Amino acid sequence: MTFSFVFLSLVEMVDPVDIYLNLLLTVFDFHAIKSLLTGPSQLKIRVDVMHGVLVMGPYVRKVLCDELGAPANSAINCVPLEDFGGQHPDPNLTYSTTLPEAMKEGEYGFGAAFDADGDRCMILGQNGFFVSPSDSLAIIAANLSCILYFRQMGIHGFGRSMPTSTTLDRRQKYCPLYDGASEQFCLCK
Repeated sequence: MTFSFVFLSLVEMVDPVDIYLNLLLTVFDFHAIKSLLTGPSQLKIRVDVMHGVLVMGPYVRKVLCDELGAPANSAINCVPLEDFGGQHPDPNLTYSTTLPEAMKEGEYGFGAAFDADGDRCMILGQNGFFVSPSDSLAIIAANLSCILYFRQMGIHGFGRSMPTSTTLDRRQKYCPLYDGASEQFCLCK
């Protein structure tokens, strides 16, 4: 049996990291963030990509180090490894212990860890203070005017998930809300 294929168009190779970076430039004030990471009162950060095999390593290096000027040692474990460096790939206080330990020493003011594709993260503050997903959503919601995209486009709602539900359940303002479990839009209580 013989197969023959006819291609009517060319395949265009694109760099998804550059595409994502260009999107981020429209969402965040890179000038302000760069000043924070490189200025005289530099915020030292530590981001652990946990050797994710998909995309996070190149994205973190390009955005944080190359574009925003954070020192190269701000981003760790950026080389993708099939076995995640022998560690569990879930960014939480149980499995990602090296970042909280480094943060507790007080050298870094902000820390984050990401899973392989970046859809889960752990955020830590000064001295290893754990910022829950509900708290991070509350911080974003309270500071929408500081985010370039929301200043320009406004806010149309918040996505409700198990990790963020307590914040949205406690909000007193009415705002559109997408409930992932029921796949319906509803209102914050």
